[in-house]
Amino acid sequence: MAELERSALSLSNVRAGYGETIVLEDVSLALPERGSLAVLGRNGVGKTTLLATIMGHTSFHSGEMKFLGRTIEKQPVYERARSGIGYVPQDRLVFASLSVEENLTVAARSGRWNLERVYDLFPRLAERRQHRGNQISGGEQQMLAIGRALMGNPTLLLMDEPLEGLAPIIVETLLKALKRLVSEDSLAMMLVEQHAKLALQVTRTALVMRRGKIVHEGTSDALLAEPERLADLVMAQ
Repeated sequence: MAELERSALSLSNVRAGYGETIVLEDVSLALPERGSLAVLGRNGVGKTTLLATIMGHTSFHSGEMKFLGRTIEKQPVYERARSGIGYVPQDRLVFASLSVEENLTVAARSGRWNLERVYDLFPRLAERRQHRGNQISGGEQQMLAIGRALMGNPTLLLMDEPLEGLAPIIVETLLKALKRLVSEDSLAMMLVEQHAKLALQVTRTALVMRRGKIVHEGTSDALLAEPERLADLVMAQ
């Protein structure tokens, strides 16, 4: 992608994986500040590994990663989080013994996001604020995981399949929240999602991965307008 705007995140020829096993092969991308990117593809093509690599959870072999212009591939995970990268993992990792409100405040850093704003985005969390993390539904846990990441006041928010396995009414609630984040907030967002059409509805740009490589880049609107091409790209081996 051409860097027509200042990049929040840029990757250049990144090779990474787990131990000596390479999963990502020569991955390059640029996500502008306040940009939103859908990462699509079949299971096992490297989407989750891409987010994990940006966050620092994989073995980095070669290439370059920059966040807000600073090289980060040698930074530990906690430094990346402190610098403004928020991460919503696929398994949510909600603290079961803490209340909803405690789950949120434990991650709080000063900035535009606070309890009031998270509760405005997700009113259901306000209603459940005194319930423990293991006393709320899967959909509420997903809201909590997103809210907790926002409480860290990130500049870049990484989300790994936030819509997976949720009831349609919860999916609709989360989609509205994601659209608000894209339109109203000053953060960049990278969304890994199996539900390609839904992801394209809430992002400006998209890429498709296959076998650890990027095989397509373009605008979300253009890909959404070509459902047959989208299906071919996402489903191809």
